Amino acid sequence: MPTGAVPEDTGSVDRLILDAARDCVAEFGVRRTTLAEVARRARVSRPTVYRRWTDSRALIGELLVRELRAIITAAVPESGDARTRLVAGIVGGSAQVRSNPLFGKIFRTDTDLMLTYVFGRLGRNQRELLDLFGTGIREGQGDGSVRPGDPAHLAAMVLLIAQSAVQSAATVAELLDGPAMDTELRHALDAYLTPETPSSRKE
Repeated sequence: MPTGAVPEDTGSVDRLILDAARDCVAEFGVRRTTLAEVARRARVSRPTVYRRWTDSRALIGELLVRELRAIITAAVPESGDARTRLVAGIVGGSAQVRSNPLFGKIFRTDTDLMLTYVFGRLGRNQRELLDLFGTGIREGQGDGSVRPGDPAHLAAMVLLIAQSAVQSAATVAELLDGPAMDTELRHALDAYLTPETPSSRKE
């Protein structure tokens, strides 16, 4: 174990490793982040890292899960019905992801890897978000603020809408700046999730 290393049996070791991985990605990008450098920065032995994550891809995937969940959870307001809170969390979280230094670094230096880690496949990142969105949708269906439907199906479409707003934001930046993007994303999600009223149904 490196000099000054933290004990491997402490409950904070995973957090220390993930924090070190975050620093490495922010400084070097995804491709140049190695488990050896992460272990050095976390002040733990290399086997400590290897026992938890077999390679840097797995570690960075775990890091992005943590970052995405923390960003969206922090953006959810404490008051309002379930739909209002879910939509606010997704809109606020999407804005944070677009301006987040870590994700910004990955978008600038490793765009293809960002698409793989976050958008390109139904991996752990997406499943974590689907679980988070599904919980909010079920709560909304319980309080009447979200329309009926399979929560898994609704959550999947919400994920696609949110991912598109993040992934393609730069493409339409001249038409939709940050605040405008937030406004339109809020309208899109709110309209999709709001229950139909009798007057809105087709005869």
